Amino acid sequence: MSAVVADNQTHWRGTGPYWLTAGFTLMLIVVLCWSALAYMAEIWFSQAEYSHGVLIPFISAYLVWQRWPAIARDRFEGSWGGVALVAVGLAAYFFAELATLYILVQYAFLLMLNGAVLALLGWRAFRHVLVPLLILAFMVPLPTFLYNNLSSQLQLLSSQLGVAVVRMAGISVFLEGNVIDLGSYKLQVAEACNGLRYLFPLTTLGFIVAYFYDAALWKRAIVFVSAVPITVLMNSFRIGVIAVMVNYWGQSMAEGFLHEFEGWVVFMACFSVLFVEMWLLLRVTNDRRPLRDVFGLEVPAVPPAVGTPVRRHMPKSFYAVGAAVALALIPALLAPHRQEVVPSRKDFDEFPTEVNSWSGTRDVLEKVYIDALKFTDYALINFKGTRGEPVTFYVAYYESQRKGQSAHSPRSCLPGGGWRIESLTQTDVEGATVAGHPLRVNRVLITYGDQKQLVYYWFQQRGRIITNEYLVKWYMFVDAIRKNRTDGALVRLTMPLGPGVDPAKGDAALSQFSRDVAPELAKYIPN
Repeated sequence: MSAVVADNQTHWRGTGPYWLTAGFTLMLIVVLCWSALAYMAEIWFSQAEYSHGVLIPFISAYLVWQRWPAIARDRFEGSWGGVALVAVGLAAYFFAELATLYILVQYAFLLMLNGAVLALLGWRAFRHVLVPLLILAFMVPLPTFLYNNLSSQLQLLSSQLGVAVVRMAGISVFLEGNVIDLGSYKLQVAEACNGLRYLFPLTTLGFIVAYFYDAALWKRAIVFVSAVPITVLMNSFRIGVIAVMVNYWGQSMAEGFLHEFEGWVVFMACFSVLFVEMWLLLRVTNDRRPLRDVFGLEVPAVPPAVGTPVRRHMPKSFYAVGAAVALALIPALLAPHRQEVVPSRKDFDEFPTEVNSWSGTRDVLEKVYIDALKFTDYALINFKGTRGEPVTFYVAYYESQRKGQSAHSPRSCLPGGGWRIESLTQTDVEGATVAGHPLRVNRVLITYGDQKQLVYYWFQQRGRIITNEYLVKWYMFVDAIRKNRTDGALVRLTMPLGPGVDPAKGDAALSQFSRDVAPELAKYIPN
């Protein structure tokens, strides 16, 4: 067969079997990753921060369709680089399946999808769909521990900037952590006000707008990156305005429909600021084009069928992708589902309220906190020693952390509610052991005005005592593969320090309580 010489008049056509083969292979990738993709969709519909995710596949498909005339003029020579990328994605998939972590399967899906498209199109045509495929990364939710840390930091930052707005309005206000004290009212900047429900959609929108923005690369980069500070500033302005309204018209200004409506107004305001920014970027470089002319939003014209139509032939690289995914699908579907090991343990309802010389009374968390923390079991007991030393004993246990439910680090949670971290160090509790290991804890001194508390906390995970939040994630990944377990717990001990009380006395009391309670924990937190 003689080689076809392509030119600008050549128009390539794919037959029905050609497109069926391509569609079937892509469908195999979806089937392989189906459970993780279904869980991702569940998050879209259950968490407002990710509700935009359902639109992203359609936006990506539209962008590919818009570039189709340019894509159709290419031959689709295929690329073995795409096969290599699919191989990496498959390795990541099986690694993630062994670790039973959905977030890794979701990223493995994106790797395989990009690799399959590259293996079909080849590098020359792939450049036309690279950005639309990159946009798909915005539909994947953040890992829970990253989300929690980002959320807590944005709560504090938004509170500080919001208070600045209130003071500009001439209102006296006091800020403790994320609690705005107006005197007659106190407003807590909760997770729902952290700005993430605007930040994630607007960052995605900023990326798409920058893609369409027909301007220099540095201008596009500014538009995309600026979505973050724009969101933070506008959300802070919203918090400040709500506080001003509450000060004059009462608590109802921060509740119900009005509160949600203000959120939509803020999002549309952020969107408008992006467009004003793009207009200004044009003017500072003496570009006098109207905004309409710098966006390529027109419906793509169908290219005229000039010249002889040439039939497309499926590249060998894409056949290799189809074979690799099909082979991977066999063990994935036929092998028994790897059920995560959940070791037997006692429920915390049975945890004793008398531990050596300490006696306590059980307490309960409010439902809003239980729903947010998503633990399997917990204990909250207020103990007192023989000298009246009060210690609050709190444990959150998770029988599985594979879907992102995991202990919220006190390092992120403690600054909320007005408390401020004065010091955070690690220390060994002399004479205390857990699973044969010396007990090492995070020691945190926190303050709220004149009040002080001493906090000891550690992560007790499958026989390990861990003080670093990131090591918790690493060992969870390792143990998911080696032991098929992701269970674990957070243990936190809190002791209030009265005025003038030496923190050393608190250390002595918490150390003694740690020594007394550590042997009991093994029955409730499996090693």
